[in-house]
Amino acid sequence: MKKKITKLKTGYGTVSLPLPLINKVKEKIKGTGMNSVSAYVSFILRQILSSSSTKKDLLAKEEEYEIRKRLKNLGYL
Repeated sequence: MKKKITKLKTGYGTVSLPLPLINKVKEKIKGTGMNSVSAYVSFILRQILSSSSTKKDLLAKEEEYEIRKRLKNLGYL
């Protein structure tokens, strides 16, 4: 009895980026084996989204505190 292998199809969408950013990415990926801006952006987003949430939450709280402190010093809060 043969197992039926099902390939998962991934849909794709479009994300717009400013041309200067695209050009910076193109320069960054030269000679790396990364074959496109889309592949690089997908790789980076996967890295960011897969990092542990506890580290992100801690960092976000520290960053929020610093931002609030700066805004208060500037008279916005």
